[in-house]
Amino acid sequence: MADVKNVHLDPSSGGVDIPQLGFGVFQVDDDQVEAPVAAALGAGYRHIDTARIYGNEAGVGRALEHAPYPREDIFVTTKLWNDDQGDVDTVRTALRGSLERLGLAQVDLYLMHWPVPAADRYAQAWRSLLAVREEGLTRAVGVCNFEPEHLQRASDLTGIMPAINQVELHPYFQQRELRDFHRSHAVVTQAWSPLGQGGELLEDEVILDLARKHDATPAQVVIAWHLALGHVVIPKSVTPSRIAENFAATEVTLDDDDLKAIEGLDRSDGRIGPDPTTFGKDA
Repeated sequence: MADVKNVHLDPSSGGVDIPQLGFGVFQVDDDQVEAPVAAALGAGYRHIDTARIYGNEAGVGRALEHAPYPREDIFVTTKLWNDDQGDVDTVRTALRGSLERLGLAQVDLYLMHWPVPAADRYAQAWRSLLAVREEGLTRAVGVCNFEPEHLQRASDLTGIMPAINQVELHPYFQQRELRDFHRSHAVVTQAWSPLGQGGELLEDEVILDLARKHDATPAQVVIAWHLALGHVVIPKSVTPSRIAENFAATEVTLDDDDLKAIEGLDRSDGRIGPDPTTFGKDA
């Protein structure tokens, strides 16, 4: 079985080890998610990433209930949606709802899904996430889609920087300035949409050449790039063979020339998801 490294989250808001390679379930319906999660667990994944807004926490919970491993061996992440940002009571109620759907007493990581700066509740919500962590409802807390100014404001309010920031990140959108900020503040970078979207990245000649060089799939090359840079990465698939192939990316070792070639794929217009500075402004 492939060896998945752990990444340690800063003790101030984390203090736990998160498997560097996880399995994402975005855009998988609740009545269809159990089988892919079961396939992922069977392939060796021990890190499952869901969210309230995905609408599939109950299905993930059903898969976890029948997992062939003890609960303590599986790292589970879910997320606070935008309309639940608020005081401790509001966030606690949202997290307890997620826990009930998942069939768990505690998650390993609870993330604020978006900053929604127009609503101006994210700093208060960050304080609330820290509080529910102290209550034991989650082992660690972090954020998603925060820009440096959002991270800094959350830290200025509470004295604690989020341990992890899950953001869109792939070779066409490499987020170098944000990653530099993360490194200087002990924030772990986690990548969503790590393979891009629509298959364009996986058909790029640079990626195809590296796949041939390493006798690997294009997806394995891209996942190996993330792992080499220290990112936590959560590729998604509903196909058992591809789920297993993606997990085997840990066996692909890229050299410095490979990393430099992929570095050259960065694009100024590479973002495919929403802009965090404007997303959710009507929330």
